[in-house]
Amino acid sequence: MNEKWKAWWKAAGIRAIKTMAETAIATIGAAAVLSAVEWPVVLSATILSGILSLLVSIKGLPEVEKETANKN
Repeated sequence: MNEKWKAWWKAAGIRAIKTMAETAIATIGAAAVLSAVEWPVVLSATILSGILSLLVSIKGLPEVEKETANKN
């Protein structure tokens, strides 16, 4: 795998993990008490947000484009 793809996967993965964490926090925070948290919903929304983040990253990641431009 070339350096550009490694950089892309790293940047996209970091973005996806951050997005998933934000989604989990928002979904859990919507419940009034911990016992009211619908964990299957939290898990489903969190996974979906990670997938969507990776798909959005396909159009481009500024940090990868900047990094590869600096190497040229």
